[in-house]
Amino acid sequence: MSQTANRSIFKSSLVVSAATMASRVLGLVRDMVFAAYFGTGGAQDAFVAAFKIPNFLRRLFAEGAFNQAFIPVLSEVRHGEGDASVRTLVTAVQIHLAALVGLVTLIAVLASPLLAWVFAPGFHTDPGKLGLVADFLKLTFPYLWFISLTALASSVLNAYGKFAAPALTPIILNLCLIGSALFLAPHFEVGQTGLAIGVLVAGLLQWLFLWPALLKTGVWAPLSWKTQHPGVKKILLLMLPALFGVSVSQINLLLDTILASFLEDGSISWLYYSDRLTELPLGVIGIAIGTVLLPRLANLHASRDVALFERTLAWAIRLVLLIGLPAMVALALLPNELLTLLFQYKNFTSIDVERSALSLAAYALGLPAFMLIKILAPAFFARQNTRTPVRIGIQAMVWNMVFNLLLILPLAHAGLALATSLSAWLNAGLLAWHLRKEGLLPRGSMLSPTLLRTLVASSAMAVVLWGMTQSAALALPSDFLGRAEVVGLLVVAGLVSYSLALLLVGLRPKDIRHP
Repeated sequence: MSQTANRSIFKSSLVVSAATMASRVLGLVRDMVFAAYFGTGGAQDAFVAAFKIPNFLRRLFAEGAFNQAFIPVLSEVRHGEGDASVRTLVTAVQIHLAALVGLVTLIAVLASPLLAWVFAPGFHTDPGKLGLVADFLKLTFPYLWFISLTALASSVLNAYGKFAAPALTPIILNLCLIGSALFLAPHFEVGQTGLAIGVLVAGLLQWLFLWPALLKTGVWAPLSWKTQHPGVKKILLLMLPALFGVSVSQINLLLDTILASFLEDGSISWLYYSDRLTELPLGVIGIAIGTVLLPRLANLHASRDVALFERTLAWAIRLVLLIGLPAMVALALLPNELLTLLFQYKNFTSIDVERSALSLAAYALGLPAFMLIKILAPAFFARQNTRTPVRIGIQAMVWNMVFNLLLILPLAHAGLALATSLSAWLNAGLLAWHLRKEGLLPRGSMLSPTLLRTLVASSAMAVVLWGMTQSAALALPSDFLGRAEVVGLLVVAGLVSYSLALLLVGLRPKDIRHP
């Protein structure tokens, strides 16, 4: 394996991380606009519930199961049969995917009142609110069709080492939603109708955005109608169990929404805003590295380079631990400060901050586990092993429901968030245990030094942040710039203390360099 090839995953990770960072920051701006203009009332709960359904299916089906099944097969076909066969495979998959998702979308739009009742059963006592969910679903569900084709395009580009364009597509969604909130929503009696239209437009634009890059690969023929390739059946067989394997956390979040519909108004929105903050480090590191890691591991498996497979996986785990653990500490210690800075304006009240902070702290406890799942699951999918992750996923989902039922009464919506975090740790632990049984989990000597150093440095950062938050001089003012100054000071203090502690305990750049 060439040194250039070994460096490519690190460079690609930086590209994806930078693009994802831009997207997540813009996503926070979007949520700030939502919080200020729509608050956390019943109509906003209805929109969040309606948008979560197609968005959940996107992550579960299009980006989750499909991506994990498609890329290993594409890599195998490319290595064994060449680009001509890949072109036929891509065309056949696109036709089957468009037909299948199109049928699902049509049924969902026609049955939107039933879907609203199934996914927001707690709204059945409020027909107006339940009706809003159904109305929004008719506009948001077709987004699934466009984003599924976008996911196919992204998978092809990722397999060919083109990561930038797919990583930029979420920016389009955020821009469309910000624009619709500011310019479309005022023209409707229920402003969230404008948001639902923005979701639909974003799906179309995201797909079109990838066309130029996709055409340059030479393996996409949009006007071809070849529907036969043996790889299609193989992808389908791999995809069915993968529906659960990598997307359990998304299933758990959807279950949280369903159960939260039985709680007081605002509960769904509180979970939404707290989840959005955990998505920032998860997307920038966990999802970004996982996106680059899957095609890399698939290629290493196809070339039978077991040693580099293990070292590459160890590198990804070390990087996730270095970011995930301090991010968990920061979100758990500073939930009120972060939420107040970002969202407490106009219709988003101090009560909303207080409630959202509880679920944010609970989600933060599971952040390293969410990241590790994004790293460990590709180690199975790259070898076309989807059965093990699905068995683990089902176990984690069952335990999530058990945790939900145990925690929802004493902790309300925060209990749902905590249950999701607990099940994520169970999921990550079982994935690691099975990799160890198969001899593919990196040896302790590859991971333990980084883990211990990260724990010590994170603890030092926690002491610094906790001490600063107890100071009356750091009380948050009412204006944005004043709040930004205080939160910025906390962030810088946390970053400096963490970095210095890492240096003191002996971490060096070579320890996180890709093999």
